[in-house]
Amino acid sequence: MLTFVNVLGFSILMPVLPFVVEDFGAPEWVYGLLLTSYSAFQFIGAPLLGAVSDERGRKPILLISQAGTLLSWFVFLLALTIPDIRFAGIALSLIIIAISRVLDGITGGNVAVANAYVADITTPKEKSYIFGNLGGVAGIGLIVGPGLGGITASTSLGHIGTLITAIIISTLTLLALFFFLKESLPKERRRPIEKHSLRDSFFILRRIRKVNPVRFIKTLFVIKFFFSAMLAFYMSTIALFIKDLFLFEEKELGFFMIAVGIFLFVNQAILSRWFIAKFGGFNTLLIGLILSAFGLIAITLTDVLWLYITFYYVMNLGLSLCFPTFNSLIAKHANPERQGEVMGISESINSLALAVFPVLAAGIYGLIGYHVYYFIALLPIIGFLVAIYRGKGEIRRSFSEQ
Repeated sequence: MLTFVNVLGFSILMPVLPFVVEDFGAPEWVYGLLLTSYSAFQFIGAPLLGAVSDERGRKPILLISQAGTLLSWFVFLLALTIPDIRFAGIALSLIIIAISRVLDGITGGNVAVANAYVADITTPKEKSYIFGNLGGVAGIGLIVGPGLGGITASTSLGHIGTLITAIIISTLTLLALFFFLKESLPKERRRPIEKHSLRDSFFILRRIRKVNPVRFIKTLFVIKFFFSAMLAFYMSTIALFIKDLFLFEEKELGFFMIAVGIFLFVNQAILSRWFIAKFGGFNTLLIGLILSAFGLIAITLTDVLWLYITFYYVMNLGLSLCFPTFNSLIAKHANPERQGEVMGISESINSLALAVFPVLAAGIYGLIGYHVYYFIALLPIIGFLVAIYRGKGEIRRSFSEQ
């Protein structure tokens, strides 16, 4: 449920946020900045919350992070209800929206903690496909979220209706976690409580050295950096690209995102499991990286909607094969006592990319348009080459297990 709500909370804004920025007369790079503000502070919060969950249990950390998300929606709602006041030409409302994204980001370690929760309660065999099932749940969130966002934004309440919907969903989730979620990490399996420095959260390499994971996980972290950089460029430009290419409004963009969610559900819940069973986890990751690169180039080759959707499906399949295999491979190879911290580092790599690159991506897109996707396609190719070079042993093992 938490995975579904996490994705829903993000995806409900996908067809709305570009238009919110546009309504306040801000340039496209501000849209990237709002995406960055969330991820920059998730980069700080995710590994810290993951480490604390290894020591104090998963449930209290999940409750804290969900409460932070709920509070952030109220702050966002406040931003849309105040008068149009500007400082140096920047709308106060946009500054408050940025603060709401910061608040959600700093308590946004719930993805890492939720993944650690799943790793706690699954066997090694189940880990190979359970994250694909979670991806299917995420796909449902991507089906429902953009549809809700587009439809509620098109009512008489406008964007305020979208935020009220998000507040209701987050409130129900917080109550469900409090009353129904059982702790997955009993006290006897927890790590001793350590002192954590917030300063260390800024230095990801120092965190990795502290955890000292096996060489294969370090390789996965390198690959994930290039994959996450690609994802950051893609996520911060795709709504702008589709809006420009097909002249979509909120509702049309929302329905397009519903199609994306359907793709993600089918690909992660069904096809990724088949690929992992057929080719092994690491080889599935390699296939996903190549399909992602091909799809990113292909979507720039047409403005015919049905053909665009076909190419988009190929790209979506590539992404969908990568998402669950990263998590399943990390869960299988990580030290169980540091599962939450390792998952937190993995999420912080993703957050670092989403913190650094969206403003750059939106700015470059504003200058050269869809040509930016030719550069973006190089990133999964580099990740693929790193995987081939450093992951030879895992490739051989994947084939031997078939």
